[in-house]
Amino acid sequence: MNTNQTLPVERLTFASPEALAHAAATAWLDAIEAAHRAGTRHCVALSGGRITQKFLATAADLAQQRGTVFTHVHFFWADERCVPPTDAESNYHLANEFFFQKMPGISPTQIHRLIGEQTAQVAVEMAEEELRRIGAPGKDGQPVLDLIFLGMGEDGHVASLFPNAGREVWDCPANFLAVENSPKPPPRRITLSFHALVGARQVWTLVSGKGKDAALRESLLPGGRTPLGRVLQARSATRIFVDFDL
Repeated sequence: MNTNQTLPVERLTFASPEALAHAAATAWLDAIEAAHRAGTRHCVALSGGRITQKFLATAADLAQQRGTVFTHVHFFWADERCVPPTDAESNYHLANEFFFQKMPGISPTQIHRLIGEQTAQVAVEMAEEELRRIGAPGKDGQPVLDLIFLGMGEDGHVASLFPNAGREVWDCPANFLAVENSPKPPPRRITLSFHALVGARQVWTLVSGKGKDAALRESLLPGGRTPLGRVLQARSATRIFVDFDL
């Protein structure tokens, strides 16, 4: 384990994507089981991407081995493309294929997907209402997530917050917002806001693939201006799982 000295970041380095996925899945199941013992809900937001596929498949296998109880867990998403849930590009579709189909004990009422087949603005309103219904209030009375899983793109983007985002994105006070001009197709998306990422109780970022090393280095600088860098600077603690050396 390496701890970054300039930002409040815990950086965990692994030898392979498989080792990263196993460590993140183990830590997540530990958190889920701790919440169950405490009698509290665990509200988590999932992301997409190749490493998420490995992570979710590993988590499903480990949960079956451990007999992890999920009755108190509620699933949200960090972002979603404006596509139907059966589309291969859907982040919900990925989670359903590699996790939910293997976990029959999870009720559909615990799964709060972003409704990508709706217009982005309608989907945002529905997501905001759902999080307010389920999430526990934070210090400012706004609902907060217990844990958000993020990936990071080669340009340093997280969720669907991209380097080209304007002030209206970074200053958005809501938990979700519509993105109409993503530089990475498709252009229309729904995403957790910067406000929601900063306010979450925990944020764990899974960074896999050496093509992302430059963006991660930039993000870890005290003045790094990537979207991930902005999140790291605004939070009191963030955990990063990475499978390459910087």
